[in-house]
Amino acid sequence: MTGHANPSAGWYADPYGAPDLLRWWDGAQWTDQTQPAGTGADPGWIDQQVRQRAGVDQAGAGGGTLFTEPVLVVSQKTKLIELTNEYSVFDQNGNTLGTVTQVGQSGLKKAARFLTSLDQYMTHRLEIRDSTGQPQLMLTRPAKLIKSRVIVARPDGGQVGEIVQQNAIGKINFAIEAGGQQLGAIRGENWRAWNFAIVDHTGAEIARITKTWEGLARTMFTTADNYVLQIHRPLADPLLSLVVAAALTVDTALKQDARGFG
Repeated sequence: MTGHANPSAGWYADPYGAPDLLRWWDGAQWTDQTQPAGTGADPGWIDQQVRQRAGVDQAGAGGGTLFTEPVLVVSQKTKLIELTNEYSVFDQNGNTLGTVTQVGQSGLKKAARFLTSLDQYMTHRLEIRDSTGQPQLMLTRPAKLIKSRVIVARPDGGQVGEIVQQNAIGKINFAIEAGGQQLGAIRGENWRAWNFAIVDHTGAEIARITKTWEGLARTMFTTADNYVLQIHRPLADPLLSLVVAAALTVDTALKQDARGFG
């Protein structure tokens, strides 16, 4: 930025000319943190996703962060050609809480994704960032053949736990594990694995992921998805972080396969 004094840290129009993109200025320099332009989503669209599509009643305010709100709305950026997965995360009122961005893709890997279907078997890495662009969780889905495994870690590299696919046929299920123990599970409720119930170690439902219909045009011509996460009661870490991680990456990390086949 130019001027006699540097402006305060915040989101500003991308200085490199990318349309409809904001870039994070840390008070001294531009960073590589970006997000779509706009501070929030259309409230009417959010209400439609939360109430009509997911059947979730509006809950009380939860503190305005990825880890305190009882309802998260995840919206994938619409692209006709999807080479990098990007999502925005909103609360039930349409306020931006954070983003999910695929990182570490080489030009060769993007080419493989564009030209072939081999991308689904490769390693995928994602960052879950808060509204200021700061990483909160790092996720790695190692290369796979049939079943997926997602490693969830803090930005400093400390491991939180893992989300491990249990089966490849029928209703897809995942174990939620940390410290060598199973804390819960994610259970697909139909063979297309579009909706998930998240349960604790006793089998009691603690959260729910609902895939909401994007509309005919998006379903036919793009790979964009929307999800609603409803957390039924306060959760403690590491289970809370693993539930949020699962919801924010259910499409990319858990379903990076041919559309509709888990």
